[in-house]
Amino acid sequence: MKNKIIVTGGCGYIGSHTVIELLENNYDVVILDDLSNSTEDTLDRILKITGTKPTFVNVDLKDETATKAIFQKHKDAKAVINFAAHKAVGESVKEPLMYYRNNLYSLINVLSSQIENNIEGFIFSSSATVYGTPETLPITEKDETQRPFSPYGNTKKIAEEIIDDVIKSNSNLQSISLRYFNPIGAHESGLIGELPSGIPNNLMPYITQTAAGIREKLMVYGNDYPTKDGTPIRDYIHVVDLAKAHVLAVERILKKEQDEAFEVFNLGTGNGFSVLDVINSFEKVTNSKLNYEIVERRPGDVPKLYAATNLAKEKLGWSADKSLDEMIKSSWDWEQKFRKQNTN
Repeated sequence: MKNKIIVTGGCGYIGSHTVIELLENNYDVVILDDLSNSTEDTLDRILKITGTKPTFVNVDLKDETATKAIFQKHKDAKAVINFAAHKAVGESVKEPLMYYRNNLYSLINVLSSQIENNIEGFIFSSSATVYGTPETLPITEKDETQRPFSPYGNTKKIAEEIIDDVIKSNSNLQSISLRYFNPIGAHESGLIGELPSGIPNNLMPYITQTAAGIREKLMVYGNDYPTKDGTPIRDYIHVVDLAKAHVLAVERILKKEQDEAFEVFNLGTGNGFSVLDVINSFEKVTNSKLNYEIVERRPGDVPKLYAATNLAKEKLGWSADKSLDEMIKSSWDWEQKFRKQNTN
């Protein structure tokens, strides 16, 4: 019997890449997704890559009754990986209640349904934003979390606190929170990648859509940060490397290898690159010029974030090693392939 894993938000960018890694590691996958920032076509793409089409349920996880019914049906699952969340920093500043409602109601419903059905493993899709503006770099897991600038980031911080409290009250639940830095890139097949609904909020899809002629120009938000070139510095990590970490986290829980019932791990490369570094890398990889404009800072952004990843290497046996150029090339390959498929 294959171990069944429930993946919420499994049609999304990171979720879909993680589903592929789970299927290729012989897990049975059930995707729960409301398709608010993804499409059902992703399931066919997963099928082409893996030869398996995962079970899919279109559900709004803010609906407690619907969530409980689905978990009752799949109570033989061994673990849940929770990706279900809105994730745009700028949008969260403008629409904070939408973010608190969606990201926290869905989390609470998933956790309560999971506990009712004795599903013991919970992997949480967290974020480096929980560190706020760090006092020292690189950031380690021992650094204190702070009130993030954005409501999006704050939902991740509050979510981790909820999970911690729930675990303290429930001796059977085991959880790992994976704090991502900045995922970019796409699967080597070119069949899946980052495809945001509407105008992208993340840097990489905005770059590739601008280069593809979908967007007129890329807006670079601020060049007056205390960094080498004035633009924000981030730790960019390939999405497939990120997906592999989720499989290792599932295995750590199922094999009962955790040191504590609730563990947290940073997922990054340990290297910081500025926005202009990323633009320059893209122009080098593609041998083209990108149309961009420096504009005012965006609310909610911090100057520098990059990770110390020693703990993930030691405890999960995981590390990321793809170069920035490799990550960017895979993003561009995906963008080109997707646009070609959708214009033929």
